[in-house]
Amino acid sequence: MADADIQRCSKHSESRTIENVLVLQGGGSLGAFGCGVFKALYNSGIRFEIVGGTSIGAVNAAIICGSKSGNPAKDLEDFWIEIAESSFEIIPDMFIPYYDYKKGTIDFRRMSAAPLNAIMFGVPSFFVPRWLQINTNGSTDDMSLLLPPSEWTFFYDHSRLTSTLEKYVDYNRFSRKARKAKEDSNPRLIATAVNILTAEALIFDSDKMDITPQHILASCAYSAYGFPWVKVGEAYAWDGSLLSNTPLKEIIEASPRNDKNVFLVENYPRKINRMPVNRSEIVDRTRDIMFSDKTIYDLRAWKHMSRQTELIEMLYDIFEKNVEKQSLDPAFVNKIRGEYENLVGKYGAEILAIHRIARNRMESPHILKNADFSVKTIKELIRQGEEKTLKHLRGYEDVEVGEFLKLLYL
Repeated sequence: MADADIQRCSKHSESRTIENVLVLQGGGSLGAFGCGVFKALYNSGIRFEIVGGTSIGAVNAAIICGSKSGNPAKDLEDFWIEIAESSFEIIPDMFIPYYDYKKGTIDFRRMSAAPLNAIMFGVPSFFVPRWLQINTNGSTDDMSLLLPPSEWTFFYDHSRLTSTLEKYVDYNRFSRKARKAKEDSNPRLIATAVNILTAEALIFDSDKMDITPQHILASCAYSAYGFPWVKVGEAYAWDGSLLSNTPLKEIIEASPRNDKNVFLVENYPRKINRMPVNRSEIVDRTRDIMFSDKTIYDLRAWKHMSRQTELIEMLYDIFEKNVEKQSLDPAFVNKIRGEYENLVGKYGAEILAIHRIARNRMESPHILKNADFSVKTIKELIRQGEEKTLKHLRGYEDVEVGEFLKLLYL
């Protein structure tokens, strides 16, 4: 039987709605790329029912969903420019030797000192080093600084992010009360973190809870970069990218009934066109792989589940038409009907299309690329995100998941 025949048997296809979903990866300063992507999508008239992310992706999502001015694209860009303009320029840029693998010669390339400035002096609108948090009299209220650094549980305080976000985010706009009161409400916000003690995902869903600045801090509390854990409720949380830097699965499962058009922002490239040529590029590529999108298996599984759901609906139609002719136990019939409604009536969402918009790989990648908060780099990332998105919208049709997977495995 053809797929079209199975589709015609679907009793629930017309009852499902279609949601546009934006998924934002983490990545420190690379999150400015997502700002450019959203700016292009928003200015092109594309609106979202769900916006979700982890780490800096959750920060972007909070601004999009809770835009204080009502213009989320502008608020998001203003946020990133403020972050960049607060960064220091104390350590100057430097020139480092670089082996040109094509020419076989050693060249010198300019390396931005912005990441080193961020490491030493912080980015005041985002995070500050603990060793600079001293009072005017030279003392500190943080007695743990008297311990050797090996005993510190964190090196940077990123609580300043909350006061910066207050300028751009109205948390009431995506609260449960606001979303229930309005038919045309702001997008649903989903942010992810990880429970330190259990290694389980923590999902902060604005349809199920009131999300606060503390939840956003928890989502971007990346331990390897020296950020502190954040307590939310009874859980101690770290950055959600430790489990998954692309929380597509969590977002789909939070809304399992409605079909999806997915826009996925990739801060870390999955594919590169040459092998790494030095230790710095090896570490950089290792990080790319750790944080790149790994949802291919999930996409294949969802495609299979969608086909199985359609088959179940077809068989259930046959069952309903003939149930009166069979001498079946009423309890057994009720069980089948209950299982059917639970499986098909509550679940069965399909991913109708997926749009991947990926950041360009740097010509000379380095391990501190996600700590470059300089104005020049942030503006370039925003520009690149906007440019790539507009090119995508102009040049490509919606790619169905099945066709997308076929292309991947050619």
